[in-house]
Amino acid sequence: MEPSVEQVTAAGAVLGEGPVWDDRYEVLWWVDITGRRLHRFDVATGVDESRELPVEVGAVVPRTAGGLVFAQPDGFAAFDWTGGPGEHFAAVEAKDRSTRMNDGKCDARGRFWAGTMAYDFAQGAGALYCLEADRTVRKALGDVTISNGLAWSSDASTMFYIDSAEATVDAFDFDIEAGTLAKRRSIVRVPEPDGIPDGMAIDSEGYLWVALFGGGAVHRYSSDGRLDTVLTVPAPQVTSCAFAGPDLADLYITTAAHGYTEAERADYPVAGALFRCRPGVAGAAVGAYAG
Repeated sequence: MEPSVEQVTAAGAVLGEGPVWDDRYEVLWWVDITGRRLHRFDVATGVDESRELPVEVGAVVPRTAGGLVFAQPDGFAAFDWTGGPGEHFAAVEAKDRSTRMNDGKCDARGRFWAGTMAYDFAQGAGALYCLEADRTVRKALGDVTISNGLAWSSDASTMFYIDSAEATVDAFDFDIEAGTLAKRRSIVRVPEPDGIPDGMAIDSEGYLWVALFGGGAVHRYSSDGRLDTVLTVPAPQVTSCAFAGPDLADLYITTAAHGYTEAERADYPVAGALFRCRPGVAGAAVGAYAG
């Protein structure tokens, strides 16, 4: 049987995105990019709090030194839940007002990987960047249209990556020591009727969970591209997912109501809510930024 999906927050987000588990506080952080809000969901109490942000934040990750790090339109910056914006670490396309940062995640060495996209979705206008632990930033991949989901195999020898415009999940050989990519290949091609691949998580068995924007679902794929499980979500714009909770056994799913008319909002009243599912497999731990 398909695992059930339950709604755990109100449907308030315009473009909910970037869920990430923070085991220090046992909370799930997630963002509303165009709504300019940071959310803090307490998994024990079910309470979701939010803070207004001065900019659009595409991704958030915990920081080992304390607080959080944002991928925001002009680069990477620190943030504290109680103290607010902090140090700006590194500029990324800061003079280009036509692009913004999008999805991102940390690898096992604490590097923060995040990509960009054009506001008008211009082909090839984005890139994938890597913020090193020493706070230097480098472009790891160019000619990207909508940089999105990231995940790594348990032995860190493979990085999985989604450029949504390509409708594929790609794999790279990954050098964990150098943080370099090689031998790109597509392992999953998502048929157009299924939606657009967006955010992604990986479980302890090495399977990829891919959010399908416009498809109202999350698909579980084997590392060689076989479709294994379909989770149906009662909101078409499924944006991302992350394993969370003390046992990493709950899959949290973000959704959006981006660009909806009033009639469409009435048709999909739960769009923009956060959802949860217990799929029967635990997730793999996700790193924090080491700088």
